[in-house]
Amino acid sequence: MSAVQSVDRALDVLEALAERGGEAGLSEIAARTGLPYGTIHRLLRTLLARGYVRQESDRRYALGGALVRLGGVAERMVGVWAQPYLTRLVELSGETANLAVLEGDFVVYVAQVPSPRRLRMFAEVGRRVLPHSTAVGKVLMADRADSEVASLVERTGMPRRTANTITDLPGMLAELERVREHGYAMDLGEEELGVHCLAVGVRDGARTIAALSVSGPAERIAALDRRDLAEGMRRIAHDFGAELGPITPGGAERVS
Repeated sequence: MSAVQSVDRALDVLEALAERGGEAGLSEIAARTGLPYGTIHRLLRTLLARGYVRQESDRRYALGGALVRLGGVAERMVGVWAQPYLTRLVELSGETANLAVLEGDFVVYVAQVPSPRRLRMFAEVGRRVLPHSTAVGKVLMADRADSEVASLVERTGMPRRTANTITDLPGMLAELERVREHGYAMDLGEEELGVHCLAVGVRDGARTIAALSVSGPAERIAALDRRDLAEGMRRIAHDFGAELGPITPGGAERVS
């Protein structure tokens, strides 16, 4: 196995753990990566020694603490790179623009450019929220299989934030199917009453790695043409994704 191939496969193992919520058994890693057990064992030994993976008492493997340092630096850099694209979103919509990512089971806001309007919305950078009640969370969950979504909400629960929050799995799965169909997600006062939000995904290759959103008072967001706004936001998200990594053909058109 060449050095480059080893790196590629080690990254496959880390991504398999991430996609399982940060923890998985050997058989789950094998099913996700398609790698032989012996190869996975050799890769895990190196990752364990470097602190990028740890082994739990039940012999399952989990992402290790060494990734926190790398993730924190990468998150800050992505937030810096996002600024011109968030500014374009503000110019497009007139509302506050946000960038969010999924860390484990939580959505984390990593960058923001505020609306120039006096009455405007804020999502504090660094704030962690559950994904089920936010437009950015829906976009990020919609990239996952229904079984993964079910596992995620089983771990977190779906607490009611407002009277509009979706709190049952069938309702959320139906909502995520609408997100995949329309190419954008909405939060209609589900996280905070009086606040609406529209979000689209940022794709790196075949994956949705982040979400861009605009948020504002419900009446102002409702007055915008959702389809036109979403189309403009997808173009901006495509440009941002192209800076972060290669975009597959048609990537700008599919938000999942």
